[in-house]
Amino acid sequence: MQYEIKQKDKFKYIEEGAGEPLVLLHGLFGALSNFKDLVEHFRQTHRVIVPMLPLFDLDIFHTTVGGLEKHVQKFIETLDLKDIHLLGNSLGGHVALVHILKHPERIKSLILTGSSGLFENGMGDTYPKRGDYEYIRKKTELTFYDPNMASKELVDEVFEITNNRLKVIKIIALAKSAIRNNLGEELNQIKQPTLLIWGNNDIITPPFVGREFNKLIPNSELHIIDHCGHAPMMEVPGEFNEVLAKFLTKLSQPAAVS
Repeated sequence: MQYEIKQKDKFKYIEEGAGEPLVLLHGLFGALSNFKDLVEHFRQTHRVIVPMLPLFDLDIFHTTVGGLEKHVQKFIETLDLKDIHLLGNSLGGHVALVHILKHPERIKSLILTGSSGLFENGMGDTYPKRGDYEYIRKKTELTFYDPNMASKELVDEVFEITNNRLKVIKIIALAKSAIRNNLGEELNQIKQPTLLIWGNNDIITPPFVGREFNKLIPNSELHIIDHCGHAPMMEVPGEFNEVLAKFLTKLSQPAAVS
């Protein structure tokens, strides 16, 4: 399904449905298509918003996790969003973490899946190899438990990015920024209910990373999904949506009076 890309000031985003905002932040090679099953499911109950993160549009000094967080903060202010359920995958999870630590006031809950911020395996020392389509295909397949998830369309998208010298420089800058920006000491400050959904076969942010987040974030719950890699919302959308729906339903119910 094609969604209309809206624009307000400098911000581009998609917005579907009505209700409490569910804001989705994509990762380093992420695209709006990563969230299509999630958008379709939750537009029935929530106002689902996917901002297009300016991964390649910031100047090189601001091409950092912090630079992306500033963009998200201004976006939230521009749309005047409140009671936000903030969901991030991979680098998007890292941006969500930095945001909730700096600006917790508009955030109702946090959802992380395959998030960086504690530990992540990079794409390897030789990455990115420009012009080698087969190499890029194999690297893209590593995102998933099932290599067939790396469709030609997805590999083509990654190949196009890695074939552009300036984009490659910015990817490396963002990846290095994510590795430097370790949040282990600060995670105990997060007060909002937090849902962690991890692929048991994630080799980029392995399951022990999800367990460590669970240990460090006070009000968090962890769901590990078998036969699933780094992008559960793409690889096992049915199971992912079910876990997320339960979590959001629980939050919408009034607390029992003892």
